[in-house]
Amino acid sequence: MAWQFAPLVIALLAVLGGCYLAAVWRAGCRAPGGRRPRPWPASRTVAFLGGLAVVAVATEGSPGVYDDTLLTAHMVQHLLLIMVAPPLLVAGRPVTLLLHAVRNPWHTRLKRVLRSRVVAALTWPPAGVALYSAVVLCTHLTGLLEARGALHDAEHAAYLLAGYLYFLPVIGSEPLRWRLPPLGRYLLLLAAMPADMVTGAALMLHGPLGQYGAGDVRAAGLIMVAGSELVMAAVAVALAVAVVRDRGGAERRGADPATALSAYNAYLASLDPAGTFTGTDRR
Repeated sequence: MAWQFAPLVIALLAVLGGCYLAAVWRAGCRAPGGRRPRPWPASRTVAFLGGLAVVAVATEGSPGVYDDTLLTAHMVQHLLLIMVAPPLLVAGRPVTLLLHAVRNPWHTRLKRVLRSRVVAALTWPPAGVALYSAVVLCTHLTGLLEARGALHDAEHAAYLLAGYLYFLPVIGSEPLRWRLPPLGRYLLLLAAMPADMVTGAALMLHGPLGQYGAGDVRAAGLIMVAGSELVMAAVAVALAVAVVRDRGGAERRGADPATALSAYNAYLASLDPAGTFTGTDRR
């Protein structure tokens, strides 16, 4: 695999990874008052760092090296940035980790921000679908497909943002306002598929496009269709597995109410070490 050096990207990824690991360490420290915090699952850390690694491969690996000369590489890069990296970052649950890591008064301030109207509007599921669809269609079916330089870099940021906001209500479990049932999450998956299919079909039926040859353009369209369907299928399977696990956990908690209540109170204590809330989570 070919590689190129992008100092700004490396610096940003290193800062994000370092901050995440620092928060994991902080969340693992004993809370004030001697309370033992809940350990942060290693699977979430692996998922988040994996998402950062995907961004590195997309921008500095072969997809980033050849994205200006091959539309197929260009398309692989876009799929990695909008459909592979964001779900991994969402699975890392960075917002929940931050709540575990900070103490009052920052904990209370953060919860106030998360419950604000601005955050509620940004994370509203229909808005996420609309942004995702608009980004996919506008950057592939307009002149933006041949963008270069700073404009192309801005597209990368748009892919990550749109992908994150779209997948957040689909597979996320952050403490935000919008929490969808399984059916709603599957409907969100279906709602985003037309943009991917239209984009892929348009390219597969297209001839030469700018500096890209006809075969390259059609192969890129096939990658868009097949890649997006593969990712969506994988997410659907992950959702099904999560539903089964949640039901099993609910049955176990229902069989032992005292244990469930103790675990819930311990969770609240770990998120609110100053004792602002006791027994219930005020909203």
